[in-house]
Amino acid sequence: MSGLDGATLFSLRLSLQVALTATCFVIVIGMAAAYVLARCDFRGRQLLDILCTLPLVLPPSVTGYYLIIFFGRNGFLGSWIYEMTGLSIMFTWYAAVLASFVVSLPLMVKTSRAAIESVDVNLVNASYSLGRSELETFFKVILPLAKPGIIAGALLSFARAMGEFGATLMIAGNIPGRTDTMPLAIYTSAASGDWPRAHIMVAVFTVVSGGLLLLANSLTARFRKCGRNGLSPF
Repeated sequence: MSGLDGATLFSLRLSLQVALTATCFVIVIGMAAAYVLARCDFRGRQLLDILCTLPLVLPPSVTGYYLIIFFGRNGFLGSWIYEMTGLSIMFTWYAAVLASFVVSLPLMVKTSRAAIESVDVNLVNASYSLGRSELETFFKVILPLAKPGIIAGALLSFARAMGEFGATLMIAGNIPGRTDTMPLAIYTSAASGDWPRAHIMVAVFTVVSGGLLLLANSLTARFRKCGRNGLSPF
């Protein structure tokens, strides 16, 4: 079988679509969680930190199990969604997005939190003393200075979302032409002995993931160098 057949291209497009969609949600929610954890002191802060980090250490099968419990047709939230709309996200590409979002969120939160905490608190206090609100200070002071770290977190989250397998298999299934992302397609090809197709998909994934890691490392190094020299990283 040809490595770049229609099924392979579908899996590649689906993986990119799922990863890009999941990363958009990860950026918004991850930045909000990172800011709260970095700048706010409140009861339950440690619990929020644990919840944001837990998918990073749990086995993918356990994460997938929790997603089924919450978002399955008979789950806590899934049953309500089904009653209100008649729709179920199980075994759809939306379920793959949900799984990728959950497993990649910790990378965004951890990286963005470290970047936000590295911003000089004196600059933040100076902004407040000039009459700027917390929201204005975030967008005009914190975000520009933390931007390289946040971008690196987004790139790492995208790479993690692209490679998600276990939780996706449990909640989205491995339906050819519907939910078979590249990791699932690689598994299917290897299990069926279609090694030429598996080799090509593995090579593509390795190049994409390595490129994203290289870019993330470059941004992180640039941020550290400019921080030491007092320059803007952009």
